[in-house]
Amino acid sequence: MPGMHMGSHASGLNITGAVLLLLWAVAMWAAVVGLWYANRNPGKRWVFTASAVVITIGIVGQIGHLQEHVAQAGYWIRHPNDPAWMTPWGSGLAKGFGRVDTSHPTLGMEILHLVGNFIFLAGLAAVMVITRHSRATQTRRWGKMGVWMQGIHGLEHLSLTLSVWFGADRAIGLSTWFGATQPGPGLSTYRLWWHFIANVMGSYIFAMAVYHLWRERAVIEAAYRLNPATPAAAGSRKPATGLGGTSPQTA
Repeated sequence: MPGMHMGSHASGLNITGAVLLLLWAVAMWAAVVGLWYANRNPGKRWVFTASAVVITIGIVGQIGHLQEHVAQAGYWIRHPNDPAWMTPWGSGLAKGFGRVDTSHPTLGMEILHLVGNFIFLAGLAAVMVITRHSRATQTRRWGKMGVWMQGIHGLEHLSLTLSVWFGADRAIGLSTWFGATQPGPGLSTYRLWWHFIANVMGSYIFAMAVYHLWRERAVIEAAYRLNPATPAAAGSRKPATGLGGTSPQTA
C-alpha cells in the first residue's frame, strides 16, 4: 500500500518465513492440481479426505490473511491520516519477500498479499475438487462463487505486484484507479478499504461453502465410495437407503 516502504534489511527469520509461506502456497496448488486430476472418476475415498485437508489448510491461511486486513482497518480508524500500516509479522514477511528485488521498496508487501490471496484461492479451488461429482449441491454453488470472486481478486494482486516489479511509479490495479490516484491519505484509505471489503466478502463466501460442505457431507462423500448408496437429500447427515438406485452426479 502507499506509504508501506519495506526497507532492504531483512533478518534470517523474515526470509525463512517468506520462503515457508511461498512453499505453503506452492504445495497447496500442487495438491489441488493433483487431486483434480485424480478425481476424474468417482470412487476414490482418499481424494475426498485429502481435499478436505486442503480446504482446512486454506481456512487457516485465510484466517491469518483476514486478521491482517482487520488490523490495518482498525489502525486506520484511529489514525486515518497516517501512512498505511502493517502488523509486525506482516511487515517481517514483506521484508523477507522484498529481498527478491530491493530496488522496489513496496515489492515485498505486494508479493506477500499476492501469496496470501493464492493460498485463499487454493482453499476455494479444493471445494470445487471435492464437489466435482456432486454438482447440484449448495457447497459447489458457493465454492464456484468464491473461485470467481477470489480469482478476480487474485488477478488484481497479480497486476499490483507485476506493475511494481516492472518499474511503475505506483502499483496499477482496480484498488489504485490503475495508478491514476496520487499517493497520500486518499489513496491509502481507498486501497485499504477496497481490499478489506473484498476479503470480508470472500471470507463469508468461503465460510458458507464450508458450512454447506458440513451439511451435505453425506451426499458429497457418497460419490467417493466404490459402491455408493443412494445419496441423501442435501443437508442430511446420512445417505438414504432402500429408495432406488440413483447414484451421485458425475462430471
